[in-house]
Amino acid sequence: MRILVTGGGGFIGGYIVDRLLQRGLFVRVIGRTSQPELTAKGVEFITCDLMDTEAVCAACVGIDVVFHVAAKAGIWGAWESFYQPNVVGSQSVLEACRRNNISRLVYTSTPSVVFNRKSIKGQNESMPYGRDWLCHYAHTKALAEAELLAANCESLRVVALRPHLVFGPGDPHLLPRVIHSTLSGRLKIIGDGENTVDVSYVGNVADAHLAAMDALENGDCAGKAYFISQDEPVKLWQWINRILEGLGHPPIQHKIPLPVAFAAGAVCEAFWKCCKRVGEPPMTRFIAVELAKDHYYDIEAAKKDINYRPTVGMDQAVSKTITDLKERGF
Repeated sequence: MRILVTGGGGFIGGYIVDRLLQRGLFVRVIGRTSQPELTAKGVEFITCDLMDTEAVCAACVGIDVVFHVAAKAGIWGAWESFYQPNVVGSQSVLEACRRNNISRLVYTSTPSVVFNRKSIKGQNESMPYGRDWLCHYAHTKALAEAELLAANCESLRVVALRPHLVFGPGDPHLLPRVIHSTLSGRLKIIGDGENTVDVSYVGNVADAHLAAMDALENGDCAGKAYFISQDEPVKLWQWINRILEGLGHPPIQHKIPLPVAFAAGAVCEAFWKCCKRVGEPPMTRFIAVELAKDHYYDIEAAKKDINYRPTVGMDQAVSKTITDLKERGF
């Protein structure tokens, strides 16, 4: 079996690639810049822009299964900067699958596709797509997920996975940003600090992707989306402080009411737009809501349909993560 992974040089994609190689499978990765470390592992790498449909189609020749992991993430930026890679890029992947008679497509989505500004407490995949979007990333990922799942058919079986707050060794985004913001004094507890969220260890997320690929062979999960997590919801701020303290940093203690943070986010957004500032604002309305509200999910469907079980528990996952962060100088 021959596999193609978009975003195989990224955090989640890299773990998926390693899992595939452990199975002895042929792996091809496409990306915008060369990845010598992947080539050294025996991965075939093709330089390719997802928005170039013809190039993506050519890169998918001879492929049996595609993992579409690549996406533009972030909380700030122009609509087109998210729409092009996340929606148009996904359309390119879909067209490549159709032209090359690829039978299985596993799409890496996000729980943010159901963002509705409210707390989410143990709800399942029956939730509708979000509304009142405060983040182009969430909106464009929802558009892409809906289009890919609508394309599911007998000849091309499609599944979408929604891992939440992915962390673990090699994390280039989530916890490094938290640590930098904390040490600079910018990060504060939003709300009462008691909100509960799901998090996902990256190794478990990679396992879920391969489990979904296997389940697609029989069509058990075709045309569906699944929430993925540790299945151990945590108090967000206690969990963050546990990691900070494990690194020898002081815990976050100062609190800001959600309405104040939300208003500050609106002011920051307006200022960034008006002055055309580069980079992300220190606060946005989306981040204010996400840091203050509950958002954890029922993953029973993933357990049933793709036989997903998080094999690395929370204590082990946190321990591995702290060790890695220490080794990287955090």
